[in-house]
Amino acid sequence: MSRKTEFKNYREVVVGAIEDLAKEHEDIVFLDSDLSSCITSTSFQKQFPDRFINCGIAEANMAAVAAGMSAAGLTPFIHSFGCFASRRMYDQAFLSIGYAKRCVHIIGSDPGITAQYNGGTHMPFEDIALYREIPDFIVLEPSDGLSLYELTQQVYFKKQNSYIRTPRKGVSYRYEEGMKFEIGKGIELRDGSDVAIIATGQVMVDNALEAYDILKKEGINATVIDLHTIKPLDQELILKAARKTGHVVVCENGRYAGGVGEGIAALLARNYPVKMDFMSVGERFGEVGNLAYLKEAFGFTGSHLADMCRNLIK
Repeated sequence: MSRKTEFKNYREVVVGAIEDLAKEHEDIVFLDSDLSSCITSTSFQKQFPDRFINCGIAEANMAAVAAGMSAAGLTPFIHSFGCFASRRMYDQAFLSIGYAKRCVHIIGSDPGITAQYNGGTHMPFEDIALYREIPDFIVLEPSDGLSLYELTQQVYFKKQNSYIRTPRKGVSYRYEEGMKFEIGKGIELRDGSDVAIIATGQVMVDNALEAYDILKKEGINATVIDLHTIKPLDQELILKAARKTGHVVVCENGRYAGGVGEGIAALLARNYPVKMDFMSVGERFGEVGNLAYLKEAFGFTGSHLADMCRNLIK
């Protein structure tokens, strides 16, 4: 077993992946917004004290600093909670990083309901939509520790701006070492002909696999896709699933408007219209609670997803 699968939570995974890159590539720097203890970037600071900057509680300024460092030939990875890494610094991400064609990798931690006890003010449901709107941005939401590690490292070699959604606490490993991950290429976890469930992130991929097991017992066979890359979409895999099943349910831990579901709906509307439904946040703000409570409160459960699939097929 290598270091890749020994991390105890997602925050250690994402920082560990950057640390391992930084050992080989001296242009990598890490900027944090006074949240080092929350994401464990203090580990990076100890190893590379001259390549770490705490920008304080000033995310907009952090994005601008990162853009300037990129202009000077460095490759910044920057972190804040997803709500601040999107809403609070969006103008700088759009203009100083995107429009100016810099190369900065943004980590938005605790997306959607994974913010848990930080509550509604800290639950970014719209971060996917915001970063999908910036040209040439890669948007990722891996569903386990190994894919998070591998894809975080891959963005460095793409030399293209990226936004990475990840929880901080807990970690699961659904994939084994040696699994090949590729930005822009989803993973078909289950093969079925009745309905396709396309999910992104651990919460939703877990739901999709739970729904698969429920439906399988009833004779309903579902295709399950882990769509770890939100932008660019894996158009080939999505169209293949739509043609095979004629029914598609998209699951995202965020808002439909501008999100994964809307992007896939637009793709299928242009190329192969099918019956669709969407598991996402409606016209709601977040609220306080643990993950189990929030999943029930927002209907983010395998049983609810199974109901959605049954109703869609009917």
